[in-house]
Amino acid sequence: LDGAQPGTLSRGSTGVIHIPQPRSLGEAQVGTGFPKTTEGALAQLIAIDRRAIESSSVVTAQDVIAAWAAPGGPTPDSWSGVAAVQSLLESAGLPANGSVLAIQLEPAMGLIQDETPTVCVDFILTVTVRGGQPARIAAADCQHMTWMGDRWVIAAGDEAAATPSLWPGSQASYDAGYQWLEVEP
Repeated sequence: LDGAQPGTLSRGSTGVIHIPQPRSLGEAQVGTGFPKTTEGALAQLIAIDRRAIESSSVVTAQDVIAAWAAPGGPTPDSWSGVAAVQSLLESAGLPANGSVLAIQLEPAMGLIQDETPTVCVDFILTVTVRGGQPARIAAADCQHMTWMGDRWVIAAGDEAAATPSLWPGSQASYDAGYQWLEVEP
C-alpha cells in the first residue's frame, strides 16, 4: 500500500508506450476500434476499466464485463473490476449506484508482459465524495487479452496475476518495468 501512495519521484527514466485512441463506442459504452497490436490490447483494457470503474455503479461494471470478456473469462460475479467498484462504494458507505461519488481513473503507466498479450495499466485513481476533498492513490490492473472477432476482450481463464499498484514515476514503478503511456493523436 505504501508504494501506491503519492511519494518521491525518480530522476531516472523509462520508455514510452504509444497507445491508440478509440475509433468508436462499443457495447456498454466502452471505447473500441483499437488495432490488433499489443498497444491496442492495452488501450482496450484502459477503456474497459475506465468505463466500469468511473461509472460508480456495480450494475454498469457488471454490464461492461458481460460485454467485454471472452466466453470462459471473468463474469459479473467474478471480475476484479466489479469487486473494485463494490469496494469503493462500500468504503464510502454508499449503495451499489454511488451517485454522490466521483471516480476518475487516469492511465499513467503501462506494461506489456508478453505476446499473449498480458497487459497491465497503472492508474492514478482519484475519488471524491460530493463536497469532500479528493483522495488519490495508484491502482493497477493486469489482464490476459485476446482478439475475438473484430476487437480485444479479456481472455478466457483466470485473470492475470496482479502487479503492484505503484505511484507513477516512482523508482519502484520503473523497477517493476512500467513505462509512461502516451496517447497517439
